[in-house]
Amino acid sequence: MLLAPRWCPTPLSSQLSVSCHGKAEECIGLCRALLSALHWLLRCTAASAERVREGLEAGTPAAGEKQLGMCLQRLEKTLSSTKNRALLHIAKLEEASSWTTIEHSLLKLGEILANLSNAQLRSQAEQCGTLIRSIPTMLSVHSEQLHKTGFPTVHAVVLLEGTMNLTGETQPLVEQLMMVKRMQHIPTPLFVLEIWKACFVGLIESPEGTEELKWTAFTFLKIPQVLVKLKKYSHGDKDFTEDVNCAFEFLLKLTPLLDKADQRCNCDCTKFLLQECSKQGLLSEASETNLVSKRTADREHAPQLKSAENANIQPNPGLILRAEPTVTNILKTMDADHSKSPEGLLGVLGHMLSGKSLDLLLAAAAATGKLKSFARKFINLNEFTTHGSEESTKAASVRALLFDISFLMLCHVAQTYGSEVILSESSTRAEVPFFETWMQTCMPEEGKILNPDHPCFRPDSTKVESLVALLNNSSEMKLVQMKWHEACLSISAAILEILNAWENGVLAFESIQKITDNIKGKVCSLAVCAVAWLVAHVRMLGLDEREKSLQMIRQLAGPLYSENTLQFYNERVVIMSSILEHMCADVLQQTATQVKFPSTGVDTMPYWNLLPPKRPIKEVLTDIFAKVLEKGWVDSRSIHIFDTLLHMGGGYWFCNNLIKELLKETRKEHTLRAVELLYSIFCLDMQQVTLVLLGHILPGLLTDSSKWHSLMDPPGTALAKLAVWCALSSYSSHKGQASSRQKKRHREDIEDYISLFPLDDMQPSKLMRLLSSNEEDTNILSSPTDRSMCSSFSASQLHTVNMRDPLNRVLANLFLLISSVLGSRTAGPHTQFVQWFMEECVDCLEQGGRGSILQFMPFTTVSELVKVSAMSSPKVVLAITDLSLPLGRQVAAKAIAAL
Repeated sequence: MLLAPRWCPTPLSSQLSVSCHGKAEECIGLCRALLSALHWLLRCTAASAERVREGLEAGTPAAGEKQLGMCLQRLEKTLSSTKNRALLHIAKLEEASSWTTIEHSLLKLGEILANLSNAQLRSQAEQCGTLIRSIPTMLSVHSEQLHKTGFPTVHAVVLLEGTMNLTGETQPLVEQLMMVKRMQHIPTPLFVLEIWKACFVGLIESPEGTEELKWTAFTFLKIPQVLVKLKKYSHGDKDFTEDVNCAFEFLLKLTPLLDKADQRCNCDCTKFLLQECSKQGLLSEASETNLVSKRTADREHAPQLKSAENANIQPNPGLILRAEPTVTNILKTMDADHSKSPEGLLGVLGHMLSGKSLDLLLAAAAATGKLKSFARKFINLNEFTTHGSEESTKAASVRALLFDISFLMLCHVAQTYGSEVILSESSTRAEVPFFETWMQTCMPEEGKILNPDHPCFRPDSTKVESLVALLNNSSEMKLVQMKWHEACLSISAAILEILNAWENGVLAFESIQKITDNIKGKVCSLAVCAVAWLVAHVRMLGLDEREKSLQMIRQLAGPLYSENTLQFYNERVVIMSSILEHMCADVLQQTATQVKFPSTGVDTMPYWNLLPPKRPIKEVLTDIFAKVLEKGWVDSRSIHIFDTLLHMGGGYWFCNNLIKELLKETRKEHTLRAVELLYSIFCLDMQQVTLVLLGHILPGLLTDSSKWHSLMDPPGTALAKLAVWCALSSYSSHKGQASSRQKKRHREDIEDYISLFPLDDMQPSKLMRLLSSNEEDTNILSSPTDRSMCSSFSASQLHTVNMRDPLNRVLANLFLLISSVLGSRTAGPHTQFVQWFMEECVDCLEQGGRGSILQFMPFTTVSELVKVSAMSSPKVVLAITDLSLPLGRQVAAKAIAAL
C-alpha cells in the first residue's frame, strides 16, 4: 500500500516538497507518481495555452490567461525544488518511455506558446521548460576553477611523461590529463596553456644531448598528437580550436619563458609549434598567421637570441620535424630484401650513425609510436647477418658491419628507451631472435643482477677454444663465414679462459692487449658482449681480486688506433663507448674505479647517481619534497630523484613518508599545493602507491584513535582529496597496460592483498539469495538500521567485479571501513575525514555509476551519509548511488524522499 505523500509548500521559496518515510518500493512509487503528476500538469498547461490561443482569435484572451498562469505557477513550484527534480531523475531512469512522453508534451507546449503575446507567461513557460530539460543532466554540472592560473599537477604529469616515458602510447597520457582536468575543474584554455608551459620548461632544463632531443620530439611531435586526441573529448571542433588559440594568446604573454626556450633551441620555437598545430587542425590558418606575427614582433624586442658561435648550428625542432618522415622512409628501406643490396643498406645505416642523426631518428620514432617497429626491423636485419654462406671478403665485411651496426643500435635503443621496446610479443614467434636472447640473459641493466656462471655464459667448449685460439694467435679477426652470434655468445667463456691464463702468468700483459685489440678491432659488438660478462664477473669478486678484470674493461673501452679497421669505425666506437659507460656505471661506482671512456662532449648519463653520498634516503626524500613544495612545481631532476628513491625504498616506505610530510603542513594553501604535487609524484607508480595509501595508510589512520588528531583540517582535507584522486586515477587505468617505467618495479603478489583484506566468505551465497528473489521485494530496505541484507553488499557485486583484483579488494575494504566509521557512535576527526573523502568523490565524479569507485560503497552507507548535514542533499545522494541498478535507484529514492 503506497503511503500518501506529504506536500509541504514552503512560503519563502514557493516550492512544493514531497516526503515519504516508508519502504524503498513506496519511495520508488512516489517517484513514478510525481512523474505522472508532471505529465498531467504539462497536459493541463498545453490545454490552457490552446484556450488562450483560441481566445485570441475570438478576441477574449483574459480568462484563458488566468488559467494558464495558474498551471505554470504550479509547474514552477513543483520543479523549483531540487528534491523533486532528483526524484523525477530517478523516475526517468525507471520509466524511460514515460519520460519520452514528457519530452513530446514539452515540445508541443513550446509550439503552442511560441505565438503567445503575454511576455510574462512566455518567460514563465520557458523557465519551466529549462527546469524539465535540466533533470537528465542535473549531475553533470561542475563549476570550473577561474581563480587559479597555475596547475602544478598538469605541469608535473607532462614533465614526467616527457622525461621518462617518451615511448609510451598517447592514449593513457590523454586519459590521465583528462582525469586531472575533471578532478580539478580546469578550464580548457588554461589546461592547454599549462601543457605548453611544461613543454617549454622541459626544453629549457633538459640536459644537452639525447635528453634534449627527446624533449624536442616530445614537444613538437607527441604533444600535438595528444591535443588531437584531447579534441575528441571536447564538445565541438570549433570550441576546441578557439580554446587552443586562447591558450597560445596566454602563452605569448610569457615572453621570458619563450625567449629562454628560443635561446636554448636557437630558433623561434613558438613558430614551429604553431605550424605543427595548424597542420594537425588544432588552429585555423588565420589564428596561426595572427599568432606568428605577434611573436615575431615580440622577438624583435628580445635580447640577442643568436650568438656568433651558434649561428651555424641547425635548430633541433627543425631537425626533429624533418627526421619524422625520414623514419618512415627508413622503415620502408628496411622492409626490402637485405640479400639483394646489402651495400646500399650499409650506406643508409652509415649515414644514420653520423653526428646526432641516430638519436634524432630514434627520438622522432619514439615520439610517433614507431620505435618498436624500428627496433623490430633491426632485429630482423641482425638475424639475417648471423650466418654467411659462400661469400667474398667484401661481402663478409659488409655482413660484419651490418651485424655490428644493428647490434649496437639495438643496445643503444634498449639503454635509452628501455628493453621493453625491443622485446617481441611472446606468442608471435616460435624461435626467439639472437639479440633478444642475449639482451634478456646477458645484458646488464638497472635493477638486473646477472650470474656470471649462468649457462648462457657457458656455450659449447669447442667453439670457445677455437675463439680463444683465434683471438690469441691471429693478427686480426677473420670475417669470412664468421658466425657472429656464436662469437658473441662464446666471448664470455673465452674471456674467463684468458683471465685465468693472465692471472696464472701464462699470458703477459702484451698478449692481453693484442687479444683486446682483436676483440674490438673489427666489430665493436664483441667488446660489448665481453664487457657485459666482465661487469657480472666483477660483482662476484673480492676487493683484491678485481684488478685484472677492471684492467681488461679499460682495455676494451678505448678505441683501436689502426688503419686496418672496417668502415664507420669512429662512429661505431662512439655508440660502443656510450653503451659500455651505461653498463659499467654501477659496478665502477661500487668498486670506486675510474675508466676513461672516449668523450663525445656531452654527458651521456645526465640523470645517473643523483643521490648525495652518505645521507639517509629518508632525509633526501624530505629535503627534495620540501624544495619542490617551496618552489611550487616539480622539475625533471627532482622527478628522477623521486624515482630513484621509490625504487630503493619501495612503495610503502615512499608513500608513507611523503604522507607524513603532508600531515605536518598546517597552512591551507601549502596543503593544497602539496596534494597537487604529491599526486603527480605518485604518478611514477600510481597503482602501487594507491594500494599502499588506500590499503595500509588510511586504514591505519582511521582505526587508531591516537592518530585521529593528524586528520584535522587542513591536512586531513588535503589527504582526503589526494586519496580520492589516486583512487580514481588507478581505477580508471588499472585495466590498461602498465607503462614501461612501472613494469620494471617489483609487484606485490595478489595473494598478499587477499590475505590482508579477507572478505566475508558468505557474501556469494547472500548475493545469490538476493539476486534470485523478486526485484520488487525490497523489505530488506525497510529500515536504515536493518542490516539483514549484509552491511557490505554493494553495486560492485551486482556488476560482478573481480574481487581477486588487489585494487578492487582494497577499495571494497576501504568503503566498508568508511561505512563502519559513519555508523559508529564515536565522532571525531576521523568522522570528519570520511565526510571530506565522500565530498571529494562527489566533486570529482559526474555520477556514481558503473566504473566508478563508489560502486564499492555498501548500499547501507547512503542512509548513514545523509545524516551528515553537508551530505544531506538530493544531488549528493544521486551522485553516490549507482542509478544504473534497480536496487541503487531504490536506495536513492528512499534516502531522498526522507530528506
